[in-house]
Amino acid sequence: MSKLHFTTKHANEATVQRNWYVVDGTNQTVGRICSKIAAVLRGKNKAYYTPHVDCGDYVIVINAEKVAFTGNKMDEKLYINYSGYPGGKKEEAAHELIRRRPTVIVERAVKGMLPKNRLGRKMYTKLFVYEGAQHPHIAQQPKELKFGN
Repeated sequence: MSKLHFTTKHANEATVQRNWYVVDGTNQTVGRICSKIAAVLRGKNKAYYTPHVDCGDYVIVINAEKVAFTGNKMDEKLYINYSGYPGGKKEEAAHELIRRRPTVIVERAVKGMLPKNRLGRKMYTKLFVYEGAQHPHIAQQPKELKFGN
């Protein structure tokens, strides 16, 4: 009687196929959309997901200035930067940051959801965030990525 042997296929740089996706941030809740973007950047949407390999796709986020917060977060959520020097702590409310640099809100949220190591830093380089509806990645023929609410 023969035994059945099943082997797990691990992805590597040679076997990973990367796609390009475009996500519209208009009226999307920041935390919900960013967690789904982080999963696509990691490659968790693929059948051959391997934790120690960067098997994620490229993600383009457009209309970053139109993302939404729930509740009073637009006024109460603070983004804090610290220079490392005494008195070097700077706080900025979400509504001020979205007016001044709207792409930073999505970038920081996604970066916080990726692994904190060199693999996570490599995954983060596949994220492109733009304020308006235009982006320079037309040549890559990105597919629209829709998330069910």
